[in-house]
Amino acid sequence: MTKLSVNINKVATIRNARGGNVPDVVQVALDCEKFGANGITVHPRPDERHIRYKDVYDVKAKIRTEFNIEGYPTQKFIDLIKTIRPTQVTLVPDKPDAITSNEGWDTVTNKEFLSDLIDQFHEHGVRTSIFVGTDPQMIEYAAKTGTDRIELYTEPYASGYAKNKEAAIAPFVEAARMAKKLGLGVNAGHDLSLENLHYLYTNIPWLDEVSIGHALISDALYLGLEKTIKAYKSCLTDSPEIID
Repeated sequence: MTKLSVNINKVATIRNARGGNVPDVVQVALDCEKFGANGITVHPRPDERHIRYKDVYDVKAKIRTEFNIEGYPTQKFIDLIKTIRPTQVTLVPDKPDAITSNEGWDTVTNKEFLSDLIDQFHEHGVRTSIFVGTDPQMIEYAAKTGTDRIELYTEPYASGYAKNKEAAIAPFVEAARMAKKLGLGVNAGHDLSLENLHYLYTNIPWLDEVSIGHALISDALYLGLEKTIKAYKSCLTDSPEIID
């Protein structure tokens, strides 16, 4: 079964726009669990423009499903992971001022750096995932770091889906096959939506997890959170339901 992890960063963005605690990030995380999400994802950034470091502690204290923390490994982030000990840490190569993740790691250049981090997180019982593109060499070197999984950066798939979905998915299928051959688990995330998720799943049915935030929270404005989570989970089956 491919698990759905809901990224709640956008909920925090709305809250931060007005101050206070509406919407309540922790309550939304709990509601996502209640409505069927298999995990919760957060991505705290240095400026805390959406998820704050305090939110990470608050969410960890309440949720019972898998907890995935994404981020660039600054020392503050590394310390957070070692303290929180989430189910999974996903390492992304974001610069501090990045609006959103927009590329995968150069695992060749950063192999030693990433290997050291992987060792540290494994010592604390945390499953590791490295955010990468579809370049075979980058996947090969990701495996050499000792990571448990990779997360495929799926924006190129999403942007090419409407024009030619067969061409868009092809490099991702090959990348996922290579990762599987190397003994890596495969996650996926970035710009996945109700439009393109089922096709991804159909072509890579051994995906371990998809992490989805922006599109899912946007859809929830129209469908409601419960129906939206049901719709996304349905996309991760052989026979997705039509959602009215």
